[in-house]
Amino acid sequence: MSTTVKEILAGKSAEILGVTPATTVFEALELMAKADISAVLVLESERLVGIFTERDYARKVALRGKSSRDLKIGDVMTQNLLTISPSQNVDDIMSIMTENRFRHLPVVERGKLVGIVTIGDAVKAVMEEQRKTIEQLSSYISGEMSI
Repeated sequence: MSTTVKEILAGKSAEILGVTPATTVFEALELMAKADISAVLVLESERLVGIFTERDYARKVALRGKSSRDLKIGDVMTQNLLTISPSQNVDDIMSIMTENRFRHLPVVERGKLVGIVTIGDAVKAVMEEQRKTIEQLSSYISGEMSI
């Protein structure tokens, strides 16, 4: 059975770090560095309006020679996000991430933001599933259990 997004979120901090479109890129980068994360969600009155990632910074700010101290997140954030629901499983999110070349997926339930899942979260869940399968097979082979 594949791990659900809800189960992944249960193992993470419930805190959702976000910024507003009016936040400067520099302030967002400071927050990201302090929290040791590579993306922040962009919120307006608790409504998800975008995401700002290290990739956005590299491609839309640094490579274009713009100043992160003056530039607003709203000008460089990624909009029109794909979101996932807590009921989806790790296989779903791995597919979505691979096909779209995303490393972060906001989780929305009944129109409300409930978290974010990263590629690292997904890989960790897959590795845990594989570890459990190996343990079960090893136990079966050694005769310690029956299926």
